Amino acid sequence: MQIEFEASKREEQGTGASRRLRRAGRVPGIVYGGEARPQAVSMDHNGIWQQLRQEAFHSSVLSMKLDGATQPVLLRDVQMHPVRPQILHIDFQRVDATHRIHVKVPLHYINADVCPGVKLQGGIVSHVMTELDVSCLPGDLPEFIEVDLKEMATGHSLHVSGLKLPQGVEPVNKAEDPVVANVLLPKGAAAGEEGAEGAAQ
Repeated sequence: MQIEFEASKREEQGTGASRRLRRAGRVPGIVYGGEARPQAVSMDHNGIWQQLRQEAFHSSVLSMKLDGATQPVLLRDVQMHPVRPQILHIDFQRVDATHRIHVKVPLHYINADVCPGVKLQGGIVSHVMTELDVSCLPGDLPEFIEVDLKEMATGHSLHVSGLKLPQGVEPVNKAEDPVVANVLLPKGAAAGEEGAEGAAQ
């Protein structure tokens, strides 16, 4: 899915200029990276607010239309007002199709309700991770990574090394191999099992 948004170059910078932009319904921002110099930009607040509500906007290569030219970028940082629903500043990084990028990609869990640990053993799935930091070429970047839990039993854990990643996509910290999800027995059920074992002895 290709996501496009429009931005305009801005010449005035500083706190006062940013405040005037926000009063006019614009969001100040910057696009940096690559061989070009950093460029101060601004965007329509309502338009970019709606875009930010899409999960894919945070983990996809975006198409920024800037003064008639389109360039691929990644969303890198969003500063929000601490009280009001207002974007204060937004950062984008230019993307080179020939260079690998590091991006946090959302994890989408499936088959949690039919896995043995839940369906047969009454366990509860714990999502330890909700996103994964990956490295890949821009053209290989997935919108999300699917995590299939259909084989999970209670007491078992799924690690990053057990994920089926798309071709060309690698976890950034392969050596650590953290837990992605596990299936645990509810505390009451675990205590009940211990009590039953004690009575049997």
